[in-house]
Amino acid sequence: MSCAVRAEGKEQRARWRTRCSLLSALRSLSALCSCLLAVACSQPPRDPGVITLAMPTAPNNLDPRYGTDDASARAQQLIFNNLLTLDSHLNIAPGLGASWETSDYRTYVVHLRHGVRFHDGHELTSKDVVYTFTSILDPKMASPYRGGYRDLESVSALDRYTVQFVTKQPSGAFLINLVMKIVPDGAGPELKRNPVGTGPYRFFQYVEDDHLEVKRFDGYYEGTPRNRGVVFKIVPDDIMQGLELRKGGADLIINDLAPDIVYQLKNEGLTLTTAPGLDYQYLAFNFRDPILTDVRVRRAIGFAVDRKAIVEYLRRGLATPAIGILAATSWAFEPNVFTFDFNPAKARQLLDEAGYRDPDGDGPLPRLTLTLKTSTTEFNRLQSAVLQQNLRDVGIKLDIRTYEFATMYADILKGNFQLYTLQWVGGSVADPDILRRVFHSQMVPPTGFNRGHFSDAETDRLIDDATQAITPEDRRARYGKVQQRIAELAPYISLWTKTNYAIARPGIRGVELTPTVDFSFLKNVERQ
Repeated sequence: MSCAVRAEGKEQRARWRTRCSLLSALRSLSALCSCLLAVACSQPPRDPGVITLAMPTAPNNLDPRYGTDDASARAQQLIFNNLLTLDSHLNIAPGLGASWETSDYRTYVVHLRHGVRFHDGHELTSKDVVYTFTSILDPKMASPYRGGYRDLESVSALDRYTVQFVTKQPSGAFLINLVMKIVPDGAGPELKRNPVGTGPYRFFQYVEDDHLEVKRFDGYYEGTPRNRGVVFKIVPDDIMQGLELRKGGADLIINDLAPDIVYQLKNEGLTLTTAPGLDYQYLAFNFRDPILTDVRVRRAIGFAVDRKAIVEYLRRGLATPAIGILAATSWAFEPNVFTFDFNPAKARQLLDEAGYRDPDGDGPLPRLTLTLKTSTTEFNRLQSAVLQQNLRDVGIKLDIRTYEFATMYADILKGNFQLYTLQWVGGSVADPDILRRVFHSQMVPPTGFNRGHFSDAETDRLIDDATQAITPEDRRARYGKVQQRIAELAPYISLWTKTNYAIARPGIRGVELTPTVDFSFLKNVERQ
């Protein structure tokens, strides 16, 4: 498509500029990918019984009570098990807890499986479960999950294999909080680097910023994994990840490659597996910044972003435009909410109303300047460039600051940003209770995930009301009102919901993706 397309009106020109910018970025990336992926490289022989995954970032904390980043969560899914879990339809299902019951939606009794062993040999009992939750609740421990248990009154062991949870008031939302990985009784700070769990793999070694290796746990209660182990190979650059896969340095990459590279590797004969996903990419604001407290500015940014172009060109169709943090496949998804279309004229109007008028018509001077923090991955850099172009077209100068993920994430937790882009992944957005953890005013770090310090009394009231709902029907209705209120106030600008994908070398079998992309499926992966 030629960029010399005649279009009438600023909106058409803005759309063409966006698409041309996307196409130009893709052509440059494609050329570089083709060049690098065509390089013939020899690869030292590897243990054929070990599955190697390439991923862009190193885990931050292997203790599941603290590590919330994507890389840490992936490793934790292999080393630990959840007390309860989610099935493929996002319903609560048995995990280490074989069954559960409640008579009043306030007292929940969970019965543990017998004979489950930790990697150090001791049997899982109610003491381990009680300790896991009491340590999360301990303010001195500063677990980011603590906010999810504010309504938990007590947790106690009824006998060796039975645990009782009592909430402060009846709640139909409580069970999702038991989708939590269980650590050994008494586990302390050492779990961050030397984790001990009940999962299908036991921790072997972590070479910082290079690789993490886990080995098959022969005593796993669901049966021995089909491979001898898994290596997470840290490869920060997208193109180098693709090269590792092409030359045999990695067997599998899940959801981490730039879609353009996925497209090329698929055409070279590698195997692509896809499934509907939950991962949610968003643009977040700092509500302690006086510019961004004005909803008109936030909405102007929302109308300025061309999501469809990002999905079509940058994502290669491996996503759908999002309207909220809950995916359309969620049972609690509310479709009747305020949404943004691509409307630069509306964006300019809102900026005018907010007092940020164009100082020089079609001249180069901006209405205002903002700073966006993003990670160094190639896709995020390209997407940020598109956001920069979109905002430039309505008069907002966007300065982009790229950081290694650990540095960026630390700044976000400290509130050291104006805008940032991140992604909520997998099971973290499977239940509507995520709306409370992200948007309730009491959920600022370290208690919860309200990193932008968003505060709205009506949103808090609606969330509190939804938390008290009992039946699924009542929960859905009340959380629908929460979604409507949040959409109006735009504390996040929704970008897209990911289509899950895995790209693998020929001969790799057993790849089955769930909506949450729980990496525990790797226990069934083997080389043919």
